[in-house]
Amino acid sequence: MSVNFCLEVSGDYACFTRPEMKVERVSYDVITPSAARAIFEAILWKPAIRWQITHIEVLNPINWISVRRNEVGKVFNTPNAKQMAGHSTESMGFYIEDERQQRAGLFLRDVKYRLYANLHFDGSKDPNSNYGKYAAMFERRAKKGQCFNQPYLGTREFSCDFRLVEDTQNDNIPPIEEDKDLGWMLYDLDYSDGNNPLPRFFNAAMKQGLIRVPAWDSEEVRG
Repeated sequence: MSVNFCLEVSGDYACFTRPEMKVERVSYDVITPSAARAIFEAILWKPAIRWQITHIEVLNPINWISVRRNEVGKVFNTPNAKQMAGHSTESMGFYIEDERQQRAGLFLRDVKYRLYANLHFDGSKDPNSNYGKYAAMFERRAKKGQCFNQPYLGTREFSCDFRLVEDTQNDNIPPIEEDKDLGWMLYDLDYSDGNNPLPRFFNAAMKQGLIRVPAWDSEEVRG
């Protein structure tokens, strides 16, 4: 069974990175379903529940900002046994200044969305509970602003505010009046093979600020 919930989320900046961009970070025009799902999961996630984003409303005009940032081009490796025992003279660290790289990013600025999602309950993973318990738990936590980790808009440095929208019919902020073909957008990752998760995409379109998100098993979602 499923229950429909709505969250209004907003933030100063957002970056929903296009996977085809290898070096420079360039955001999609709007939030992706996977990023929207992560916001719901930040408020409540349990093994017995799954969030399915149904549609997205864009409340603020799409604005861009170009930012040049300093990043580190090397990953710090975990020390091996010889290094831990002090038998290796190889350095366990590196100098950040030697590995610093300057990269440009094209991000979204001043974003606000209404996200709609269904909560699906799998009774086989929690036989002693029911979907009503988890629905009430999410509603209570969202009303109080509680979350297990701070929700963010694409990357953790772009945190967001959220509120539960209880009456979507009488909400004061209408979606933007814009139609746009957003092209193929990342839907989510398929973890059927845990060792090799694969991306799946759908052809997104915005009509009067509304983006309809197909079901995970829909023919519109392709790997």
